[in-house]
Amino acid sequence: MTRQATIDRTTSETSIRLSIDLDGTGQTDIATGIGFLDHMLTALARHALLDLTIRATGDLHIDDHHTTEDVGIVLGQALRQALGDKKGIRRFGHAIVPMDEALAEAAIDLSGRAHVAWSVPFLQPKVGTMDTELFEEFFRAFGGNALMTLHVTLKAGTNTHHVAEACFKAVARALRMAVERDPRVGDAIPSTKGAL
Repeated sequence: MTRQATIDRTTSETSIRLSIDLDGTGQTDIATGIGFLDHMLTALARHALLDLTIRATGDLHIDDHHTTEDVGIVLGQALRQALGDKKGIRRFGHAIVPMDEALAEAAIDLSGRAHVAWSVPFLQPKVGTMDTELFEEFFRAFGGNALMTLHVTLKAGTNTHHVAEACFKAVARALRMAVERDPRVGDAIPSTKGAL
């Protein structure tokens, strides 16, 4: 069974087409109009071993907020759709990733319950031209629409680029673990309730 999804979402602020393959090899084709976001999404896909295509246009003449948040929304929706009934997945994933002086931890439960705990302070308000506060907006949109529990915690770090990249890569590695098929589970849903 393929674990793929394509989502189209258009509002008065953004237009996004996104395709995901959970059993990919990390191939990407991403254009959001925000260079640093493209860089982070490429790292996310590469380290999660997702194939990811994103075409996004938005009201960047205002700022990057709507595009960043809406890409998170659509990515979460696509992940949820691609997972289907979640039979046979590991469900939980965790990772601690160093990026030079930065160290970030991520933990995921594909529980069907949306909760995002973000504990990542940034010392600078921008990285490149992107507001650092938008990373929290992205992950809240992503986790909320994927209906996952997501914790992201910065353990160390001062360089804004390194902090952001460590967070994205930690989430990627945790996600890779959580969506992975568990051969010991077979076609069972990994929950005592029988549903996720």
